[in-house]
Amino acid sequence: MKTVFKQSILALFFVSLTACQAKTKKLETTVALNQPETHKPTTASKANKQFIKVALLLDTSNSMDGLIDQAKAQLWEIVNELSYAKCNAMKPNLQIALYEYGNDNLNGNEGYIRQVLAFSQDLDEISKELFSLTTRGGNEYCGYVIQTALNQLQWGNNPDDLKLIFIAGNEPFTQGRVPYKVAGKLAHSKDVTVNTIFCGDYNQGISSYWKDGADVTHGNYMAINHNHETVHIASPYDASILELNNKLNKTYVAYGSYGKDKMELQAEQDVNAQGYSEANAVSRAVSKSSHLYKNASWDLIDASEAASFEYKNLKDSDLPKALQGKSKEEIKSYLDTKRNERKAIQEQIQDLNAKRKQYVAQQQKEGNNSLENAMLNAIKSQAKKKNYKWE
Repeated sequence: MKTVFKQSILALFFVSLTACQAKTKKLETTVALNQPETHKPTTASKANKQFIKVALLLDTSNSMDGLIDQAKAQLWEIVNELSYAKCNAMKPNLQIALYEYGNDNLNGNEGYIRQVLAFSQDLDEISKELFSLTTRGGNEYCGYVIQTALNQLQWGNNPDDLKLIFIAGNEPFTQGRVPYKVAGKLAHSKDVTVNTIFCGDYNQGISSYWKDGADVTHGNYMAINHNHETVHIASPYDASILELNNKLNKTYVAYGSYGKDKMELQAEQDVNAQGYSEANAVSRAVSKSSHLYKNASWDLIDASEAASFEYKNLKDSDLPKALQGKSKEEIKSYLDTKRNERKAIQEQIQDLNAKRKQYVAQQQKEGNNSLENAMLNAIKSQAKKKNYKWE
């Protein structure tokens, strides 16, 4: 139904979002319940941090396969750019929520809308859900899905948080029983900015009210070249970064009932990224070396950094075989060694990526009208209003 959608989906990322409330995505809640109490990430240690929260609303009606491919191909570069943001001298966390709409497989009584993922910091899970999306024709109700995301998600009250909705499509913005202006006023009351991405001609997007839909909350209206294909530029540093990524994976210490499955998911998303190109796999490796890649729900190193963590509360049954039967001191020593190893690898990846970014910038053509550029330009322009800066 909409080949023009090929670029909109990237809006979904960036994306490229993040709250530290315990009410995040369903999977995180399930994981937390399966871990010892002392392993649960605490909200207290993060209460004063700033967050970038992004809700990505994508149409999964007919002909959306190319759009979804765009998002898969560009996700990690968006995340990487967001990892360089700072607010009040602090690096904000990122959280992404994902909705699909306009698909006949969805419940018509609920506006053909489905919450795929509530706000989450789990980048592997976000990638997994993106790869699981399928398309089918349907009705696209923009106002309805915006209102649903505003009411269902935990946006919080921190005035320093950057709260954004990105919705992409090419059908009239006026469809459905929820007027987009009503949804826009609700967004404004929650300090959420709605950005619209029309896949097609700029003026056509204006005439079908996509620009007006963004203007209600002082968001950005963007029209993109729906035929644009993601071009991955290889660099001389790619092979070294991928080699370091393999070493990085070996620093994870899975624990608890979900540990093994989550390690497998990590490897699976490495493969998915590699499926697009080596350069895309490199972008994912860079994301994994940033502060945005957190796995406290299943990685013992990340979990041990929580303020409430205590080694004495660890159960042998939750530990990997290599640590079962070990004393508190032996476990701490093992984790410290792995932590230092991970930090060194991440720093090497970041150093190589700085050189890679410079090389890619020199090779890129000017005037790239891609979803990635549109998204990042919108995020940065709105972030300035809340004193966010980029390193």
